[in-house]
Amino acid sequence: MKTTQALSAVMLAVAALTTGCASTNNSTGTGYSTRADAATYGTIESIQVVRVDPATSGAGAVAGGLVGALVGNQIGSGGGRTAATAAGAIGGALVGNKVEENRNAPHDIYQISVRLDNGDYRTVNQDSAYDLRAGSRVRMVDGRVYRY
Repeated sequence: MKTTQALSAVMLAVAALTTGCASTNNSTGTGYSTRADAATYGTIESIQVVRVDPATSGAGAVAGGLVGALVGNQIGSGGGRTAATAAGAIGGALVGNKVEENRNAPHDIYQISVRLDNGDYRTVNQDSAYDLRAGSRVRMVDGRVYRY
């Protein structure tokens, strides 16, 4: 029992002494707090405007067809109900596809090419390049480029 306590005391003393010797000085001279921060700063090399024309996924047509079929099923009885359900499904699919097309209208984005301070090269697409120019110093945060 005494040897366990003595061993524990020695281990605790060694841990306390080695913790005091640890250095927290970051003297890399780059001004960054960690190497990972060096990967977030850089210089813009180019900015290009790119036209994006997203395609429809078909989800709008499927959702519209289901809603149309449900509405059409509420009309009539027998053969008329079947015809109304089919017409509702077709009409709903057409309307749903058109709504999805309108939501996914072609638009312009800015493709920003950045040379990072650690030597890497990144290209970021974003909807605005408000105050960014080629040669600007920037910081990348959550996939976006900001001037600093």
